[in-house]
Amino acid sequence: MAKIAILGYGTVGSGVYEVVKTNQAIVDGNAGESIEIKYVLDLRDFPGDPVEKILVHDYDVILNDPEVSVVVEVMGGVEPAYTFVKGALLKGKSVCTSNKALVAAKGPELIKIAREKDINFFFEASVGGGIPIIRALNLCLTADDIEEISGILNGTTNYMMTKMADEGWEFDEALKTAQDLGYAEKNPEADIDGWDACRKIAILTSLYTGKNTDYEKVYTEGITKISAKDIKYAKELKLRIKLIAESQKTDEGLVAMVAPIMLKKSHPLYNVDGVLNAVYVRGNVLGPAMFFGSGAGKLPTASAVVSDVIAAVKNRHNVEVVWDDEDLKLSSVGSVRRSFFVRVSGSEDEKLPKIKELFGEVSTVTAPGVTGEFGFVTKVMSEDEFNKGYEKLDGAITRIRVDNVVNKQEEN
Repeated sequence: MAKIAILGYGTVGSGVYEVVKTNQAIVDGNAGESIEIKYVLDLRDFPGDPVEKILVHDYDVILNDPEVSVVVEVMGGVEPAYTFVKGALLKGKSVCTSNKALVAAKGPELIKIAREKDINFFFEASVGGGIPIIRALNLCLTADDIEEISGILNGTTNYMMTKMADEGWEFDEALKTAQDLGYAEKNPEADIDGWDACRKIAILTSLYTGKNTDYEKVYTEGITKISAKDIKYAKELKLRIKLIAESQKTDEGLVAMVAPIMLKKSHPLYNVDGVLNAVYVRGNVLGPAMFFGSGAGKLPTASAVVSDVIAAVKNRHNVEVVWDDEDLKLSSVGSVRRSFFVRVSGSEDEKLPKIKELFGEVSTVTAPGVTGEFGFVTKVMSEDEFNKGYEKLDGAITRIRVDNVVNKQEEN
């Protein structure tokens, strides 16, 4: 029998408990032995909850119990999660976590300890919730040279952008509804400013390159500047605005970024709506592959955590994860080539000659109910080229990138 402990009894922690208890026979059968939840750690009490009998408030109880072979960390944040996880690994206990903040900040160190102790540090649920993307990169796509990963990795912002597109909501209304439904935290900055997606694309980039990607060096924009007017223009252009996290190899090197992007209908992420997540992977041999599903929520995330628990029980020895502590040097986003949508105040007759002087030929667009301005879309150009023109454009209101080029032949 394998005995495990759960650190944190919040949304995901209670979900892990529920998944194990609901699917006990399936979990045990897949693990090859019975799995028992021996402890749950939390500062709070839960009177009347079935977990009450196994609840502890002192982590040392778990740390010093030799019967506990797997620790599940679902507390969130870097501390005290890092201290607890590192302690468990040093004691020879495998760890499974959904904590993207911990993995992004301390991944190489914790993987190294697990390797040295011949145990496992698994983190499937840290990216994409229930989507099995981590294991795919680590075990299934190892014959390919991965050229690009792009995805919708934050369910909160995707829900908001979907409602703004489908219902015509303004940003504040979409955010409040997301908070009321529990999709967004009271402090939603990590989601709407793009940092949640940033940590996740950093983790994926680290896995497919084998080198550590510092998430703080990933160019990151959120969705706070997207308005209902932008959505109206996107509809006229038959495009959809999504918060995209992407990592791709260019002639100048590897570029990683998070930003709102207008997607064409042909783009594989175009129809990913609501709180769903999706990851697009392109390999030099495999070609394109899509991973799609529930990217957040109690039970989808808990399901991914429990799958890691099963893997840790089945694999008592280390399953190698190639993620070294050598920092990956990222290239500037300025080298990435794409089109750009720009809103500018004034009349088309007045502004178009200067626009063409700065950007070359463009296509113009107006949106119903929007007056005193118009929009235009540039040809494909580098970010650096675009920014030089944008800085000189009088009356510029906003700009949004248009469709990262999945098939580079589209440029020709």
